[in-house]
Amino acid sequence: MPPPAPTPGPPPRKKRRAKTPAAPLASGRARRVLKVGSLTTSVGGSYLWQALKRPFQTEVETERELLDTHVRTAMRIVDRSTELKGAFMKLAQMLSMRSDLLPVEALEVLSAVQSSVPPMPYDAIRAQLARELGAPPEDLFATFEEEAFAAASLGQVHRATLADGEEVVVKIQYPGVEETVDQDLKNVHALLQVFAHIGRDVMRQKIDPVELYVELEERLREELDYEREAASLVRFGALFADDPEVVIPEPRPAFSSRRVLTMTFVEGYPLSDILAPGVDQDIKDWVAAKYFRVLWRQVFEFGVLHTDPHPGNYLVTHHPHLCMLDLGSVREFPDVIRRAYVDLAQAILADDALAMHTCFVTLGYLDAEDDPAPMVEIMRLIFEPVLRDAPYDPRDYHPIDRAMEVASIGLEHRIFKTPGHRLFLVRALIGMESYVQQFGTVINWHRLFRECVADAVRATKHRR
Repeated sequence: MPPPAPTPGPPPRKKRRAKTPAAPLASGRARRVLKVGSLTTSVGGSYLWQALKRPFQTEVETERELLDTHVRTAMRIVDRSTELKGAFMKLAQMLSMRSDLLPVEALEVLSAVQSSVPPMPYDAIRAQLARELGAPPEDLFATFEEEAFAAASLGQVHRATLADGEEVVVKIQYPGVEETVDQDLKNVHALLQVFAHIGRDVMRQKIDPVELYVELEERLREELDYEREAASLVRFGALFADDPEVVIPEPRPAFSSRRVLTMTFVEGYPLSDILAPGVDQDIKDWVAAKYFRVLWRQVFEFGVLHTDPHPGNYLVTHHPHLCMLDLGSVREFPDVIRRAYVDLAQAILADDALAMHTCFVTLGYLDAEDDPAPMVEIMRLIFEPVLRDAPYDPRDYHPIDRAMEVASIGLEHRIFKTPGHRLFLVRALIGMESYVQQFGTVINWHRLFRECVADAVRATKHRR
């Protein structure tokens, strides 16, 4: 599909206002236990009080108060995560992608965590650079902007130029953040238990807090290793080398370490800008379709998946191109799993229940003796937008309703197997679903999906 004309484009960027530097990371296990513990108590207490009042309220009053409780809960998490940073903020970011845990109104509040992080003081960043690279930034770079270009839970990014004039960005991990992560990982258990109860009692979802905890820990450990992320940048650059519409920043190893990552600068608009009113719908449609293709190519063709889909991790350039950022969270699927997902996609498109059953067993969703009918029904619910060979408005798909239907089928038929690859694929799919719905792109998603599957089959045959 040829890219649309890039005008009119997103609104001009506003000049960044300097944010007040954040205080050093709150540390000390006892101090952080008190902070997280008080939040857990207030969150749990809110839902307990709401439940106690329920018998004396009308259904409308109950639903209204329940929604208010969700939103207040989300606001508490946003406030506390900004104060604590580190693992606790990562938890809030993860929750902001979990439509099975909280309603849309609460998720919108949680999403503020992704863009409202105050930077660390420059002196702390300068000292961290000197420790990691052996010299302060003024000795390493031709220019280095003291004001952070972007700030996140585990580190922040500064613009700079190398001696040869190349523009780069320097991602610097907050000093002491690894110790903070260890503390927070020990403190989040109680909060996860609270959200498991919310999922069970309010959203009628089966939430496994142990599964969530393991997912959080694995992801944090990976994201703390910037050498691993640099390797992922190189790998994704090679994987998408044949696609001129995808841009991957290139690392600069001479100016990088385990806690510092220097990479080429890419100018572009974050997805949130593309979603803004006034942006030409043709551009939105191009981004939606390109994002869709890029994600399925990772799953079906590469077996390597970027699993952190929040808006700050993607840029759209003027050309247009889609740029992937922050490859700290990447999952690789064994080739047998990758091929099984391709086979499953073909079976779903053909509505071949027998072939689906074989794939369910290979993928670890079912045992060979299990009845495949409930899982077939779940697949039809999840893949509804790509089953109809006609233009489909993604806003007609209601993810929370579908999630509750899927959970109901799973509970009724005791489908509880959760292979590890499922967690990361589901996160990526939820992110894609959210963006596609917001873009409002009405196209024939069935044919686009069929093309993605056919491309993967051809690529696999070519490799053989």
